[in-house]
Amino acid sequence: MAQKYQAVKGMNDVLPAESYQWEYFEGVLRKLLADYGYHNIRTPILENTALFIRSIGEVTDIVEKEMYTFTDSLNGDSLTLRPEGTAGTLRAVVEHNLLYNATQKVWYMGPMYRHERPQKGRYRQFHQMGVEALGFAGPDVDAEIIAMTADLWRRLGISQYVRLEINSLGNKDERAAHREALIAYLERHVDILDDDGKRRMHSNPLRVLDTKNPALQDMANAAPKLSDYLGEESRAHYEGWKAMIAALGVEFVENPRLVRGLDYYNQSVFEWVTTELGAQGTVCAGGRYDGLIEQLGGKPAPGIGFGMGMERVLLLLQDKNLLPAQRGVDVYLVNQGEGAGLYAMRLAQQMRAAGFSVVQHLGEGSFKSQMKKADASGAEFAVIVGENEIAAGQAVIKALRAEIEQKTVAAAEVAATLAALKA
Repeated sequence: MAQKYQAVKGMNDVLPAESYQWEYFEGVLRKLLADYGYHNIRTPILENTALFIRSIGEVTDIVEKEMYTFTDSLNGDSLTLRPEGTAGTLRAVVEHNLLYNATQKVWYMGPMYRHERPQKGRYRQFHQMGVEALGFAGPDVDAEIIAMTADLWRRLGISQYVRLEINSLGNKDERAAHREALIAYLERHVDILDDDGKRRMHSNPLRVLDTKNPALQDMANAAPKLSDYLGEESRAHYEGWKAMIAALGVEFVENPRLVRGLDYYNQSVFEWVTTELGAQGTVCAGGRYDGLIEQLGGKPAPGIGFGMGMERVLLLLQDKNLLPAQRGVDVYLVNQGEGAGLYAMRLAQQMRAAGFSVVQHLGEGSFKSQMKKADASGAEFAVIVGENEIAAGQAVIKALRAEIEQKTVAAAEVAATLAALKA
């Protein structure tokens, strides 16, 4: 017997019994994004490794531990499977000069890759939807993004299960002043830091405050707060953002330890979190990255965006029984006898042209076995043809989910009759 192969660990198949849930979720997302004026952008899953090091930051978990990186055997280039969507999107925006005398509101959706320990809702190939609003400097676009995500939770029916946390990271100079004070503070507490904290103390001290180590929580809570170092302009942006969110009726919690895991963030940052999924509580997160476009070779331009873990949102929808049942087809076409297959196929094409979804039974099978399959398919109607119907140029319509009298009609009238029965 030939060897059976299995999927790579942490990279999962989405089977037909589950894919309709993805299709439903993706449909809700596409409608939402169109309603807010965002346009789709599609970028390669492979990028030059330097792009991610430059944008995400060299001293981050993603770059240090999680990226799938390899050397191209043809030219020696270092390539990486994208671990997140913002860097590649902005690379494309800069490369194609999309911000020339324009702003852009774009969205992406697709697989991302991180080499970490697989667990429920967190896989090595995971799917992310994200948006980027580029060229907008004021807090109004920050507020609109919060409104859009809050609107999504309402459309999905999960508003009561998620909580918004926000913070401001200020500008570069303010972060530098806070960083200096934070390093000094951490040096005074070096004896209690864990190995990860000691490693990051000088290279990425903000991430030390993001520790999940219970023994370090009191130390982290008492650390210097970045909000105390915000200047007038940054504070005005933050206060304006908060005022707009509140005016929109979106509840939020200020979290001074919210820093995000990527180096490119500044000013507004946020996370939508839930307590319904265990340890993996963040379902959507993002913020401003006003210096990143220039850092990637473009002319200076502000930007803000977010990424959403699609598996995590789907888990929440599944847990709360908020996903619709899989929709059956409109018609199952039962056929048996000499010439029935071709006759039925032509009839199926007529019904599809009229807007009906049709599954035609193919191959052998008794009427009884075919009717069982018709019922199992979830179809609303069975359309039945045999030798008698072929000879008379007719078909039989039988309702499978409602008390409607069976009808025998001319083949040319099948689609119109079905439409009348469904009305």
